[in-house]
Amino acid sequence: MEENYLTVREITSNDIKLVTDYWLNASDEYLTKIGVDLSKIPHRQDFTQILKKQISLPYEKKKSYALIWLVDKRPVGHCNLTNITFGKEATMHLHMWHKRNRFKGIGYELLKISLPFFFDHLNLEQIVCEPYALNPAPNKTLAKLGFKFDKEYTTIPGSINFEQDVKRWVLPKRLFSRLESEIYDCGCGD
Repeated sequence: MEENYLTVREITSNDIKLVTDYWLNASDEYLTKIGVDLSKIPHRQDFTQILKKQISLPYEKKKSYALIWLVDKRPVGHCNLTNITFGKEATMHLHMWHKRNRFKGIGYELLKISLPFFFDHLNLEQIVCEPYALNPAPNKTLAKLGFKFDKEYTTIPGSINFEQDVKRWVLPKRLFSRLESEIYDCGCGD
C-alpha cells in the first residue's frame, strides 16, 4: 500500500452531496454486488433530509451516525452506524466511494481509526456488522481487525437491501479495548 495520510471526521452538512452522490451515481452492478435493492434507494431530497436530521441530533438521540473517511484530506468514503441503541449496540456499514481506493487496505486502516469515535461518542458495548456474504472485502476486513464471526444467516440487513445471506460480525467493547493500544500505537489516530 502506498503511503497516504488517512483521517476520519464526523459528517457535516457539506458532505451530504458527496454521500448522496455515492448512492445515486453508483452503477447498478456495484450496488447489487453490495446487496442493495435498487428499488429501495431514496430520492436525493429524502437522503438529504435523513442526513441533515442525523447531523443535528445529540449523540444520545441519534439512530444513525456517520464518519467521513479521508485520504490526503480528500473525502473517499464513509462509515456509518444505524440501529443505534445509545450505550448498548449499533450496526456498522462500510463504504469506499471510488473503485480506485478499494482493495488496497485503505478501508482497513480507516476503519481502525473510526472505531474509537463510535465506541466513545455513543458509549457502545458492541458494534455489529452484517455485510453481504458474497461481498468478500468487508468480511475479510472485519476478520483482520478482530471482529468475531458470529453466524451466517438470511435476512434483509438494512432499509435499502434485498433479502440476502449475511455474515454477522461482532466487536464487543472489551475486545476493542485490547485493540485500542494497537490503533493508537500505529500513529494513524492523530
